[in-house]
Amino acid sequence: METYEQMLDEAYKTIKPVETKIERFEIPKIEGHLEGTKTILTNVQQIADYVRRNINHFLKYLLRELATSGKIEGNRVILQTKIPSMKINDKIKQYVEEFVICRECGKPDTQLIKQDKFMFVHCLACGAKHSVRAKIFNYYLSFLKNKCKSKDSKE
Repeated sequence: METYEQMLDEAYKTIKPVETKIERFEIPKIEGHLEGTKTILTNVQQIADYVRRNINHFLKYLLRELATSGKIEGNRVILQTKIPSMKINDKIKQYVEEFVICRECGKPDTQLIKQDKFMFVHCLACGAKHSVRAKIFNYYLSFLKNKCKSKDSKE
């Protein structure tokens, strides 16, 4: 009869090892093209939806970090300068690190919340909270207030 340790060693040899390097959260790459001096981005809405953030907050961050102006036209975003996609992807990654990924557990299952005068990223997976930059988030708050006012006026 085999000992427990021998049976355990045999079991470990037959099972598939767990891969810990694979991330389930992969940010889509930006898609777009250049038209003259402008950059046309076609999948910003999809990226904002994927990271579960408001497109206006997401776009405000990108415009500020890329030091350019831009606007949403239909389902695409038009930036007023030529910007390489690699630089835009780097800024999207920075946005996700700051406003989406939990600093404690590293999971993307978070939401932005306001408590008193401070904004936090609240992790739905582990319950942790950490503060975020207020300047960009203040724009998002004013957008939400205006949206709520427009809903109230429609009723």
